[in-house]
Amino acid sequence: MADGDFRLCDVILDESIGRSTPDVEHERAVAIFDLIEENTFHPVGHPGGPYRLSISLVDSKLVFAITTEQGADVATHILSLTPFRRIIKDYFMICESYYEAIRSSTPSHIEAIDMGRRGIHNEGSQTLQDRLKGKIDFDFDTARRLFTLVCVLYWKG
Repeated sequence: MADGDFRLCDVILDESIGRSTPDVEHERAVAIFDLIEENTFHPVGHPGGPYRLSISLVDSKLVFAITTEQGADVATHILSLTPFRRIIKDYFMICESYYEAIRSSTPSHIEAIDMGRRGIHNEGSQTLQDRLKGKIDFDFDTARRLFTLVCVLYWKG
């Protein structure tokens, strides 16, 4: 299979939760755009895509529903949110500090908060990769963008 076969061509977030703040909506739009532009995504054991990914929250669980570009079912993975709760809570708190800082703080203070924000984001991305190991193979940049989308869903929920 060519590299282009193991990628996402579309990402859909559960819209039933509703819209959020402009900052959160911006994060969502950027993450989806960046994810579609560049990603590595391979459901283990599937011969190739490209793939569509639907991400939703159902009964306090994270659901990744994967289909081919044509709509054929590939796999659905349901994950407990428990391993993510502390990370997401910390990420939301530091994001609020970051958004507040960019309006009124010094560049060095903003940079310090942003370094902390990236560190927590990396931890969440690694947790997502670990939880899906053996089910979906994806690179760390893809994991980072997917974790952003998980946070956006959770923030709305």
